Order: sequence, then C-alpha cells, then structure tokens
Amino acid sequence: MQQYIDQLNEAQRAPVIQKDGAMIVIAGAGSGKTRVLTVRIANLMYQGVDAFNILALTFTNKAAREMKKRIADIVGNNEAKNLWMGTFHSVFAKILRIESEKLGYPSNFTIYDSQDSARLIGQIIKEMQLDKDVYKPKQILGRISQYKNSLITVRAYFNNPELQEADAMSKKPRLGDIYNNYVERCFKAGAMDFDDLLLKTNELLNRFPDVLAKYQDRFRYILVDEYQDTNHSQYLIVKALSDRFQNICVVGDDAQSIYAFRGANINNILNFQKDYEGVKMYRLEQNYRSSKNIVEAANNVIDKNKTKLDKIVWTSNDDGPKIKVHRSITDGEEGRFVASTIFETKMQHQLMNSHFAILYRTNAQSRAMEDALRKRDIPYRIYGGLSFYQRKEIKDVLAYLRLVINPKDEEALVRVINYPARGIGDTTVEKLTVAANHYKRSIFEVMEHIDKIDLKLNSGTKTKLQDFVTMIKSFQVINENQDAFVLTDHVTKKTGLVQELKKDGTPEGIARIENIEELLNGIKDFTEGQKEVDGARGSLAEFLEDVALATDLDKDTGDDDRVALMTIHLAKGLEFPHVFIVGMEEDLFPSAMSMNTRSELEEERRLFYVALTRAEHQAYLTYAQSRYRWGKLVDSEPSRFIEEINAEYLEYMNPMDTGYRYKPTMDLDIFGDVDKSKLRLAKPTAGTPPEYITKNEPISSVNIRRLKPVNSTASSPKVNLIDNNLTVGNIVMHERFGKGEIVGLEGVGADKKAEIRFDVGGLKKLLLRFAKLNVIG
Repeated sequence: MQQYIDQLNEAQRAPVIQKDGAMIVIAGAGSGKTRVLTVRIANLMYQGVDAFNILALTFTNKAAREMKKRIADIVGNNEAKNLWMGTFHSVFAKILRIESEKLGYPSNFTIYDSQDSARLIGQIIKEMQLDKDVYKPKQILGRISQYKNSLITVRAYFNNPELQEADAMSKKPRLGDIYNNYVERCFKAGAMDFDDLLLKTNELLNRFPDVLAKYQDRFRYILVDEYQDTNHSQYLIVKALSDRFQNICVVGDDAQSIYAFRGANINNILNFQKDYEGVKMYRLEQNYRSSKNIVEAANNVIDKNKTKLDKIVWTSNDDGPKIKVHRSITDGEEGRFVASTIFETKMQHQLMNSHFAILYRTNAQSRAMEDALRKRDIPYRIYGGLSFYQRKEIKDVLAYLRLVINPKDEEALVRVINYPARGIGDTTVEKLTVAANHYKRSIFEVMEHIDKIDLKLNSGTKTKLQDFVTMIKSFQVINENQDAFVLTDHVTKKTGLVQELKKDGTPEGIARIENIEELLNGIKDFTEGQKEVDGARGSLAEFLEDVALATDLDKDTGDDDRVALMTIHLAKGLEFPHVFIVGMEEDLFPSAMSMNTRSELEEERRLFYVALTRAEHQAYLTYAQSRYRWGKLVDSEPSRFIEEINAEYLEYMNPMDTGYRYKPTMDLDIFGDVDKSKLRLAKPTAGTPPEYITKNEPISSVNIRRLKPVNSTASSPKVNLIDNNLTVGNIVMHERFGKGEIVGLEGVGADKKAEIRFDVGGLKKLLLRFAKLNVIG
C-alpha cells in the first residue's frame, strides 16, 4: 500500500492518510482527484475498514468502473467487488429494490427514462383534453422534475398557493393535476422515473428511522465525487447517511459547477464546512493535464467570478503553444477551418482522430462541424445525440423485456401490444385503458380477466388479447431459468420483430436489424461480465437496470478513433490533446438566456473554464461574424470570455481583420456632420487583441470586417496555383467540397480548368487559378 501512497504528491497524500472525520478536497482541473479517491478507498481497506462499510458515489457509471478497476489492482478483485460504488441513481436504485415494499412498490419496479415519462405525460394531457400546444409534454416533465428534485411532492404542491399561482400565471393552471395523475399512473404501473430514485430514497430514509439506522451503520465511510454537482435531494441523502459517524469525504471543484439548469446547487460545496464539525480542507492545485498557457488562461477567466473558493491552480508542465483564436465570416467557414486544421495537424504530427475534440454550447452547432468533417473524410462521433437505447427498434425489444419483468408497465405494453401488428387497434387499447383506470388495475391485469369484464369486444379481439398475455407469461417462465441473452434471443424471434424488419429491404431496415443484433451482442457481453460480479447472475432484471441508468458517455464503441463532438456539459471529466471551442460569440457563449443575473453569468464562465481545461496541449477558440439563427443570418461579435484572457496567452490567427467595428445604433447624420474616419479600427499585431484608434484618412462605408487584406507581394487573389504537372487521376482536397479525383483537364495558362469528381457533391469544373486545391495523391 505504501508504494501507492508514495507515488502521490504531498497535497494528494494528506487526504489519503487521514482516516476519520469530515473532509473536503478542493481539486482543480487535472489535479489527480480520481487517483486520490481510489488510493484513499484502498488505504481505508488496508487499515481494516470492511469494504461493505464503504460507499463511494460518482456521477457516471464509467467513472465508477474505472475507480473500481484501479482499486482492484491495489487490493485485489475479490475485495473490490464488495464496495458499494456507483452513481447516485444506481446505488439508490439498489437500496430501493431491497426496501421497495415499505413504499408500496414491487422490487422489480421499472425505471422510466425521459422518453417514457414524456410519452406518459402526453397521454395524460390527451385524456384530460388539454391543449397540447400549451401543455407541452417535455416542458411539463421538466417542471415536474424540478419539483421532485426540490422535494416538492404532489401534496406539497397543493399546499403551496404560490406555486399554483405561478403555474396559473404561465397559463398552466392544471399542471398540478397532471403532476398528480402522472405520479398515480407511475405508481400503478410499478414504475419510477429518474427523479423518483432520489425522491423515494429521501422518503424511505425519513419515514422509516430503522431503515436509516440500518444504512448509517452499513455506510460508515462515505466518499462523494463531483460534490459541486449535487442537487438538494442528493445533498439531503448524503447528509442523512453520514450523520451518525460523520466520516465523509467530498471531492469537487466549485469552478466546475455547471449543472444549475438541472438542479445542482453550488452552495452544497461552498457551505460544506458549516454542515459538519471539525472539517478538514485540502487543496489539490497542481494541474498535471494541461500546458502552462492553458492553465494560466483558465485562471484568468475564473478569477472574474466573485462566488468561489480560494485556490491557485498551477502546473510544472511546459508553456506549450498559445491558445489560437480564429475568426470566420460564417459558421460554415468556421466548420471548414476546424476540419482543415484537424486534417493538417493530423498529417503533420501523425496524430489519431481521437486526439481531437470539438466542443460547443448547444447541440445545434454540430451541423456545420459534421458537414465539414464529412467532406474531409474525417470520422467523428457525436456524444449526447440519439442514444443507441433510444432508437425505435431497440426501445421495442426493451419494451417486451420490461413486460417480462413487470407486466404492470403500461408504457411498455401500449408500445408493443400491436407491434408487430396482431389486430389489436387503438380503439381496443383505449377501452382497456379506461377499464384499467376505472378498476384501478393495470392494463395487463384487465387483459388477464378479459372474459369477466364487459368491454364490448368481439371474440376475435378477446382471443388476440389472451394470446398476447400467454406469450408474455411464456417469456416469464423462460426468464426463471435462463440468462438475459437466451431470453432476448427468444423474444426477438417469437414476437416476430426481426421478421417484421426483414420485410423492409431498405438500407434503413437493414440497419435496424443490425442494431438488434448489436443489442444481442451487448447483452451477451453483459451476461459474461456479470459472472465477475459478486451475487450477480446476468439476469434480465440486472441488464434492464444497467440500461436504464446508462448514459451516452458510459458506452464503449468498437471504433474509438473518431473526433469527439459534444456539448461542453458532456465534456466534463474528459481530456483531449487538441480541443476546439467553437461558437465563441456573445449571446451564444455566454448564452443569451444566461445573462439575466450575476449567478447565471458566473455559471457560463465556469462552463468556459471547464471547456478550456479539457485541452492538454493545444486549445482553439473560434467564432463567426455571422451565423444562421432560426433561418435568419444575424451578425455576431466575439465572446467576452476571449477578452478576459490575458493577451500573452493568445495568438490571433487572422489579426489583420480581427475585431469589432463600431456600429452606431441610429443614423448619425441627425446630429450634423460626422467624421467617420474616427470609427476605423487599428490594425492589431499578432498575439494582441485589436484596439480602437482614430485615423484622418477617409474610409469607405463598406463594412471593414468583410474585407480581406491585400497581399503586398501580389496583385492577384491569394489562391493555390496548380503547376503544369497536374494530371488526370490526381487526388485533391478542396476547402469546401472535400476530397475528389481529377477526371479531366482543359485550357492553358490562366484559363486552365480541371473537371473533378468529388466524393461529396459529384462532378464539378473549377478554374485552377481560383481553385483552392491541395494535391494529396
């Protein structure tokens, strides 16, 4: 054990050695906090603490797996298995399954994802005959999520006139009724949504003191990663569990608190010392990840925030290259710059695609980046897009599997009762739903007793419903004796799902079959992996819980050599040698919706800090002078965050025409003669931001920002002139059209043309003296 402790620096070693009491570790970006957590847990076990008495909470399953693997390398796999380690949701789901009967839920309760929840709310809105344009399911779900994370139950809502009035003012006076119906329907279906996993854990620990005492005794040492991202509900659970022994270690960085929009409360980490007695504070301030220029630039930015804990992040790494700032005319040109830079850097330094990441503030910005990367034949992967488990064909298979575990799951039943088509129409489903609500039973229970209930159904329909019930029950019999893979393979064949998809011979249909095959591969891999987990048997219930709690970043892909595209929120905890932060414009980053208060602006600044500190070697900040928004081309100006970085850490890539131009807000002629020459911009030097100066010479009324500097060495436009050795068959790269092959040449001298067949865009004829081409083969 001592050898692992000796590998730590002095600041890292201190929180590892301290065994008892409350402590907070303020860990700057790239300071090795994961290593501190893993060695601390291993050291606790080395000092005699039983692994069963340690609870470690993380924010992603991936982080939990990596930590557990590292701990297993130190203390051995058998002991590491006994640790309670995982995300808040996965750990508390485990507890809720053990104690579910106390809350009136079955132990095999279903976990609804956001798509399931939104669909159920949509159904409730329809049944209540409300205007779906006013009561939008996703908005209503977001509001209900806020209530649950703030521990506002249905009863608390109806006891709070202010909340009801606020909803009435927003023209949603029935929101409380929707909330009530949603909770009742989830309970009837034996289902919890993500927020329930926290809300119900709070209910369990508060309503049943014996249960709280049981888990307080069980979890004598508690460790929480990314504590700055905890919401009020998570905070209360951790506070309750740690209250008896107060052996709690929280690790986090207030400068990386970026999830206020989903309930994270930065005050949890700022006020930690007030919650426990004799709190010891440790600071990890040495950054091992990034170059000195990146670290100092990030410090420049975060220093502008007023709400923060004191720390000075530093690094002994090399200075590294300066942060490059690039201005483009449009977002399309911005995408082409990023793709070209990745292509050229990759070629020059023999790098992999996975060494590059493109980070943006909003998902909509990915389109221009995707277009440019495709034209350069650069493989990429979008994180946070449509998850594999959200694809229709996968959701269909999972719905059948969910019914096997929990036949009360109405969302799953309605989804597949007539898919593939088996003659059970919408009218029949509506009658079943009405009957289920009337008798306060599940739809499946109504179907089980279809002969005893008069729903005015013909005998043929009744037979089809009974056949469906029999099929699901046959799956349940198989589930008792077989693992998840064997059952799923049987389900996909018996239900006719695969046969249905085979009827569609299109590439999309084939892709859907391949996705189901990939699901089976994933289940097989899961069942094999569960053999290593203590007490697990690779059952269907275990697999469905793993899927329900999975995130996009938890999945491993077969081909990892891809450029990563993701929002900055998703990038937290990751690192890349080269990072492009795109869309660095006012009203985009910082977002126009996040500048109403100082706290909102400070969160945006923390978000930029997170983005910048993802870079190990080189960071690029790019922005466009104009960008399409809602179908209109609007002018943009550079983000204030660029100006907050000291000039010594920046390199402007196109300094001759970088910067703002003064734009009057009204017609200046109404004030008399105006000397417009005083509005001209200075010509900034490389490495410095532009400044305003006055000039006496006249200036054209044409917008300076759209003019390119004249090359003093040539009067012709700046182009890639092709020599006479260019031949048919050459492979070339064009800045806009991407890769192509020359299939024809004609003309001479300045009129010489090339006919090029591009991989994307087809055949084009280009005038060579203007064509920006590079010969690559």
